[in-house]
Amino acid sequence: MVARGTLVAGEDMAAALDTARARRAGEEHRRVNVDFPAWMVAELDREAIRLGVTRQSLIKVWIAEKLDHGDHTAA
Repeated sequence: MVARGTLVAGEDMAAALDTARARRAGEEHRRVNVDFPAWMVAELDREAIRLGVTRQSLIKVWIAEKLDHGDHTAA
């Protein structure tokens, strides 16, 4: 018998995580607004659906890939 709240090897622990407040250490978030032409939003949405992710996630990943120079310190 395993005590309640004890993790068992191989068990999915996702339900035990509080992802609503999860943050990466040392990364401050800032909200930005960007205007895109309608055709670009449609293309973003099409690609996001194809990949099974949200539009916001797709944009974040693409921008991070473009900006990734190995230096992640704040300016």
